[in-house]
Amino acid sequence: MALPKGRVLDEAVALLGRAGYDISAVLADTRRLVFRAAGFEILVVKPMDVPTYVEHGAADLGIAGLDVLEEEDADVYQPLDLGIGRCRLAVAEPAARPIDERAQIHLRIATKYVRVTTRWLQQKGLHAEVIKLSGSIELAPLIGLADRIVDLVSTGETLRANALREVEAILPVTSRLIVNRASLKLRGAAIDQILGRLRKVL
Repeated sequence: MALPKGRVLDEAVALLGRAGYDISAVLADTRRLVFRAAGFEILVVKPMDVPTYVEHGAADLGIAGLDVLEEEDADVYQPLDLGIGRCRLAVAEPAARPIDERAQIHLRIATKYVRVTTRWLQQKGLHAEVIKLSGSIELAPLIGLADRIVDLVSTGETLRANALREVEAILPVTSRLIVNRASLKLRGAAIDQILGRLRKVL
């Protein structure tokens, strides 16, 4: 099972615990990336990499946010919305410099979600240059790299701390259980049991 590092990991461990799988060992303060617990071999990886590990069969199962699944476009089965990691992918801009979308200006948007942002721009009929960043997206408008950003928003606290305001939510996000398509055939009974236990506690 591939699990994402970061804030979703705590929620995933709690949910799997309620389903009878104690994998709390993955929360240990260690640099280890592979754990054995509750009959699983667990890989703890960057959130964006979870679908890749599952799609290519390095993991049978994984937990990934809808934001990552939409961006990575991995060919995986998504049988269950786990309802954890709840947030939204949103457009934000400096509160003091709002953008008029009707004005014919050259917009620049910084994000790590290039595919999702490009699709949103097409749906809106907007033209913009999309600048790919990996982290600290909120910095881009502050230093003039971009006019807007597209990033995950939970409470909005980070936006406010950086004098940014949310313009529009693009995508409501929760984490999904994802399954490798070959594993579904080869280990169907075991995977069905895990799905059944998770459905009971959701």
